[in-house]
Amino acid sequence: MTNIEFTNYQEYTLTIFSENSIGLLNRITINFTKRKLNIESLTVSESAIKGVFKFTIVVICNQHTVENLIKQIEKQIDVLRAFYLTQDEILHQEIALYKIETASLLDTNEIEGIIRQYNARILEMTREYTVIEKTGHKAETQELFEKLQPYGVMQFVRSGRVAITRLKKELLSNYLKKLEREHNQAV
Repeated sequence: MTNIEFTNYQEYTLTIFSENSIGLLNRITINFTKRKLNIESLTVSESAIKGVFKFTIVVICNQHTVENLIKQIEKQIDVLRAFYLTQDEILHQEIALYKIETASLLDTNEIEGIIRQYNARILEMTREYTVIEKTGHKAETQELFEKLQPYGVMQFVRSGRVAITRLKKELLSNYLKKLEREHNQAV
């Protein structure tokens, strides 16, 4: 790989709409493996359309690779449509949970100050532990982890990206309306 190819790398968020089908996740991820691409983040949930599921996958590569990847993913029988978007075209968040000993929180006011500084919140507090929740971008949730680390983080987990487009309508809705118009014109 030349330096020119590497400088064209950027983060893409793939949005894949599909039916709920056994084995589809495996068939989709094989496309990444074949191209030696690492999946940075993966989230799957129901979409706004009943019976349609939305995969949100983050990958770092060049535009040519992501375009070919989308074409291959769309060849999967259960995939309705797939899109790739750049950082400017989406709004996204992740959620992180941090578990610390409650004694650490009570021993000093510093942890409370950190929680406020990072706009986090206490999700649950018991005698043994306290769970803190933070939503934000990966860098923000990682930074909070690093601030809490000296106080003894017992557990830390971060979700995959959830994202919506900056467009007025969901991409799949637009696509389905286009198909309906084409069908009506053909009839």
